[in-house]
Amino acid sequence: MTITLNKKEIEKFSKQIILKKIGTLGQKKIKKAKVLIIGIGGLGCPAAEFLVRAGIGTLGIIDNDIVNISNIHRQSLYNLKDLNELKVECAKKKLLKINPKKIIKIFKTRLNEKNASGIIKKYDFIVDGSDNFKTKFLINDYCIKFKKKLVTGAISKFDGHVFTFDFKDKKTASLKNFYQENEISDDNLNCEFMGVLGTTASIVGTTQANEALKMIMEIGQSLKNQILIIDLLNLNFRKVKFKKK
Repeated sequence: MTITLNKKEIEKFSKQIILKKIGTLGQKKIKKAKVLIIGIGGLGCPAAEFLVRAGIGTLGIIDNDIVNISNIHRQSLYNLKDLNELKVECAKKKLLKINPKKIIKIFKTRLNEKNASGIIKKYDFIVDGSDNFKTKFLINDYCIKFKKKLVTGAISKFDGHVFTFDFKDKKTASLKNFYQENEISDDNLNCEFMGVLGTTASIVGTTQANEALKMIMEIGQSLKNQILIIDLLNLNFRKVKFKKK
């Protein structure tokens, strides 16, 4: 299918299009892209918002949680009027106000072994905003199976991690090459237990959106086989390489 940009889209995204690295070709790639966001919480909210603002054509969102008052400080798509509502429904309403022309598909469920295959294979790019390692490893495995491009984020306290994987490349390391399943506790991602500064979630989620857009447009330097480690308490950003085992 040929992707075109109408006059209104060219005007709306003009500040992106004038960038030499993007242009109309890059904007068409953004419009054509199908992105799935898994978990529409602290990471998923800013990721979804900036992908929609950038002009993503098709966005899928999966989450089974409701908005809780303790979510408000870091989950930027929600406010006090949304309490006890399903996050995916609230998020869709807010995102369509930003760009009503976009296709937004919501899944009111938790990703699991039974539904992962049917959902993930429909999308080209996956953004992992989940908050537990069982789900992260599940996403990792199905993205390998279907050769997807994946951006994973994790946060705790003042710290964040961001990974980018391109599983079309057989040399790409996976999440399991960095985290060992039998060595890591979900307490490391549990905001109820460890706590988190709201801006940490926003910065990591926005970085995930940035990495996804770079992959979609095939521009810039990838984080493939690296982890970006963010320490916001001391304002430290560093990248560490790791290999496929």
